[in-house]
Amino acid sequence: MCRALLYLGQPVLLDDFLFQPDSALVKQSYMPKMLHLMNLAGFGMRAWDAASHEADKPFAYASDSIPVFDRNLKGLAEKIRARCLLAHVRGVPYNTRVEIATQNVHPFQFAGVPLVMAHNGDLARFAEMKPLLLPHVKPEYATQIRGTTDSEWMYALIVSRLKDPRARPSGDELHEAVVHMLGVVREVRAKLGIALASPVNLFLTDGTQLAAVRYTFDFGCYPQDPAEFLPGHLAYYTLWVTLGRDYGLHDGEWKMTGGSEDADSVLVASEPLSRDISAWVEVPEYTMLHAALRRNGQPAITLRELH
Repeated sequence: MCRALLYLGQPVLLDDFLFQPDSALVKQSYMPKMLHLMNLAGFGMRAWDAASHEADKPFAYASDSIPVFDRNLKGLAEKIRARCLLAHVRGVPYNTRVEIATQNVHPFQFAGVPLVMAHNGDLARFAEMKPLLLPHVKPEYATQIRGTTDSEWMYALIVSRLKDPRARPSGDELHEAVVHMLGVVREVRAKLGIALASPVNLFLTDGTQLAAVRYTFDFGCYPQDPAEFLPGHLAYYTLWVTLGRDYGLHDGEWKMTGGSEDADSVLVASEPLSRDISAWVEVPEYTMLHAALRRNGQPAITLRELH
């Protein structure tokens, strides 16, 4: 029910991702083209600018207000050019049990950890799962969990699996950590007898690489109680990728030029930012897409299966 965007490549003005395109991320919060549920529970981002002070540390922004009315965000978006961006608009079920608070805004990042993560989806009956998940989270990261979301706990599980969370992981190590997290969650769900659709689309980056996961536990299994049913779970949550050069407004469309063979940038999003989606490719289900820039500036893309 959330929406997220991941970018890695040549510096781009944040306004050209968040506000300007036909389906800009902020517009997706109130007018999504896919999975027609509004995402009004906040906005967060991490953005890396090579020209900024301590360039390895990202700009960080989080607000639990509706992003389309956020003048501070608009002002920053018109000034910051990022070589890497993870941005997220939060959507939640429409009921009074949900906590709308800044500490629940994605992406999540623990102190001293380069890796950040955002999530689109939810784990059914998550409150029951937390006591069984806790033994798999290192104490130094369990104490940093500030919010109430399943997303932050999944992030803690991934970080706890890394050999050195204070270093940037390799693509293989990141894939292994994601697989381990999914396995822990699957085991806990089995112990509790949870067999309900639970989407887990993840967006991860450390400023030098990105990974996007398209996954769902028990797709097609729905609760018997209509009050617990989430209409968005009828469809597999979407995830799209496009590659190229010179992202911007070309011939009336927000897109990149040159195609994948001449690419120097990669953009992943919950849904395409432009009306014309011919240059976008849907990431396969049960897959992790990983991208990192080679020395020649071209992105190396791999797709890894998730079980």
